[in-house]
Amino acid sequence: MDFDPHAVRAFEHASWQRVAVDYGDTFAAATRLFIDPLLDAARVGAQTRVLDVCCGPGLVAGAAAARGAAAAGVDFSPAMLELARARHPCLGFSQGDAEALPYAAGSFDAVVANFGVHHVPHPTAALAEMHRLLAPRGRAAFTVWPRPDRNAPWRLLFDAIRTHGALDAAKTPPPSGSINSEETCRAALTQAGFDNAGAELVEREWAVKSVHEVIAAFRNGTARTAALIDAQDAAALPAILAHMAEGAERYRRGDGLHIPIAAIVAWGVKP
Repeated sequence: MDFDPHAVRAFEHASWQRVAVDYGDTFAAATRLFIDPLLDAARVGAQTRVLDVCCGPGLVAGAAAARGAAAAGVDFSPAMLELARARHPCLGFSQGDAEALPYAAGSFDAVVANFGVHHVPHPTAALAEMHRLLAPRGRAAFTVWPRPDRNAPWRLLFDAIRTHGALDAAKTPPPSGSINSEETCRAALTQAGFDNAGAELVEREWAVKSVHEVIAAFRNGTARTAALIDAQDAAALPAILAHMAEGAERYRRGDGLHIPIAAIVAWGVKP
């Protein structure tokens, strides 16, 4: 299937509109773990003018405001923005495309994106827009998930689907490319015009009661992973869940699972 940016944008928009209402109670438990490292990488503190790109329900903007920053957010999903505005009525949230952000050049000291850059059709174009919005010596930072083989929650799922289902079942539009390693993150930042590009793997633990909670989070808080799960034969799902549960037992502590989860935090400085 050929790469079609319009198809990617339409797929992503429909996905985030669909999961918006459940995201905060499901997959946000995983993405929240990396908000502080993201804000630290962008050096967000008191009085920092910061924009949260692909803000979703405003979790990062809210965390930045709690640090005393002058925070704002932007997203292309009206459903997500409705939640952000209800949660943080004192912050400003705008609707906009990450590849064509509705702000003047030099408006911010920091621009961040928590697991958003890899969802746009052209990630480097989004990074170039983040660069445009920064004042000189401003910092951009973003997070992405590393490859599934480097991340336990996805590895558990993909191993189970490989054994009991079909990894090619979802006919989603192909992405424009992969930003899923420290090297590719640094290269994308450099291509977008940033100096001092850096990236590091940050590891946390995702505490859940069972793999059913992991599956629910994937289905109600992601785009491509949700599509992959939903494309499986319904008759195969019990075996997929059982396979995941068996593999996840190594992470059990007491009555819950503490599954390792990793993200790449990347940053750069505008000259």
